[in-house]
Amino acid sequence: MDLNTVTTYRRPATRGDLALAAGERILGGGTWLFSEPQVQITGLVDLTTMGWLPFEPLPDGGLRIAATATIAELLALPANPEWVAQPLFRQAAECLLASFKVWTAATVGGNIAQSFAAGAMISMAVTLDGVAEVWRADGTDAHIPVAEIPAGNGVNALGHGDVIRAIELPGAALRSRTALRKIALAELGRSGAVLTGRLNADGTAVFVITAATLTPVVLRYPSLPSTETLLADAAAAPGYYTDPLGPADWRRHVAGVLLVEVLDELRGDTDGGAS
Repeated sequence: MDLNTVTTYRRPATRGDLALAAGERILGGGTWLFSEPQVQITGLVDLTTMGWLPFEPLPDGGLRIAATATIAELLALPANPEWVAQPLFRQAAECLLASFKVWTAATVGGNIAQSFAAGAMISMAVTLDGVAEVWRADGTDAHIPVAEIPAGNGVNALGHGDVIRAIELPGAALRSRTALRKIALAELGRSGAVLTGRLNADGTAVFVITAATLTPVVLRYPSLPSTETLLADAAAAPGYYTDPLGPADWRRHVAGVLLVEVLDELRGDTDGGAS
């Protein structure tokens, strides 16, 4: 879509260039920004001209993902035999209502910053204990768990002019077993619920509810929980909502059902794979 209110376009090269003037907006991949009218925007600041490396290794064997890395680039990473959780990248991406062509433009940081309840990169990063490095508009830096960035469906907790610089996935999480389930009311519709889980080498476990709730719900256990405990915790989770793609009571119900499937896969009771 043409943004006919935009009169300026800037190509930043330094952090200082990212300071926003009145009416300006940070541009990442633009796959959402250009999808509907943005009458309040008069200028764009293109983050992709900063020249960031898409991926960098972390000292603990983890992965640092530049905010401007595209989903397609993430999926094209060579298989790392130590990253048992690497298949989750594609499983999560396939929960996004988008074609492979959109993957070539949509950025990991943009998907997280947009903070839609069904944000696929949110599901992936939260499951892997991802932490966002944020460049604050005041010049300071912050490291924020990705789970704390969404503040509502399409609303984030970042301040005006704050920029996600990178997402860091710790090595321990990448070396853990994961599982994912999703469901949508329409075959090609946006995910109504995305349920993920992670079993760590020390036996601790993490389960995550996204898409079904306005913000991510993270459930942590010292070991794999019983089916009854997981069902009860899923039912008690906050934030289930109703929209044209599903009522809150349906989302609450399917979250429990699919979390049990995730639990069974992590136990080794099934062959696994995203549904």
